[in-house]
Amino acid sequence: MESRKLQKVGYSTLSVSLPSNWVKEMNLKRGDTMFLTQEKDGSLKMFPSKILSPREGVEEYICNCDLCDDPKMLERVIVGSYILGRDLFSIISSDRVRSEHIEEVRGIMRKLIGLGIIEETSDRITLQCSVDPRKFHLDMLLRRLSILSLTIVKEAVQALADFDISLAENAIRREDEADMMYLLAMRLLVSAQRKREVAEEIGLKDPLHILYFGLMLRYLELIGDYAEEIARRVIELSQKYKDRLPKWVTQRISNLNDLSHDLVLKSIDCFFIGDIKIANSVLEMLTFVELERDRLMQELPEMPHLRLILWNITRIAHNGAGIALTAINNALERKTAICSTRWSTSFK
Repeated sequence: MESRKLQKVGYSTLSVSLPSNWVKEMNLKRGDTMFLTQEKDGSLKMFPSKILSPREGVEEYICNCDLCDDPKMLERVIVGSYILGRDLFSIISSDRVRSEHIEEVRGIMRKLIGLGIIEETSDRITLQCSVDPRKFHLDMLLRRLSILSLTIVKEAVQALADFDISLAENAIRREDEADMMYLLAMRLLVSAQRKREVAEEIGLKDPLHILYFGLMLRYLELIGDYAEEIARRVIELSQKYKDRLPKWVTQRISNLNDLSHDLVLKSIDCFFIGDIKIANSVLEMLTFVELERDRLMQELPEMPHLRLILWNITRIAHNGAGIALTAINNALERKTAICSTRWSTSFK
């Protein structure tokens, strides 16, 4: 960090010199326009006008798929580039793009909203993303993801109660849609982190909101993953043990899932309304979920998949508790009846 003294120019104007290295890096010259914005902490942010001006052309990122010889490696590189906000992404090969790489590209495209192939030859595949982050509002995406995740939870356990394989399969398909929402939202968060104007347009007016929304998205994505695993276990149970599973078992599991579902639902509501007291009561609900799980573990018949289903329900509740903690932290950023601030000179 550099320190510079204010200089008086004329009768009332104060000025400060700019670091020469930064001036050279930005290619600035006398007469260029600079913009200043005041931050919430009282500091000033300064940037040249050329940063606000759209660049000519689009920056292209290139991946050498010959080096992506491990399973799923190319797929993960594409997902990472999508989240990082790259709009033009090419996969190249020194000879020919292998068939397994083509399958990876086409497979992952179904989970990445706005991504499409604009050019394909024997040694190159070029992808372009048409998503404009300014056209989305993160609150809406978060609510949509929460609805999807909780629907998967409900359908997965209902499929167990009814021995309905088609309902379990439907829950698994919904999880793919939840992944799409999650990856799109993560792309928006990264764009918001890099450009303050994007953050404000998608509803993130405070830098801390990026952290809180990132945590929320991760918790909801994990809830969807655990629910999908429940659905897969239900299919296995329904195919092999349908006639041997007692009714009281499915009923007790459904009751436990209802408790876990309510915990997650209340924690999500707390995040948006900022109710610290309700969020704290939600955290206490976790104790009851764990107690009931422990009782059920002792009483369940020796049958595959049942204990894993209970474990996944408990993990869903734990992620709901994580959302409740995030809701409390987010609420403490504002003045509430429980907690407020004041300046004091009695402590040094």
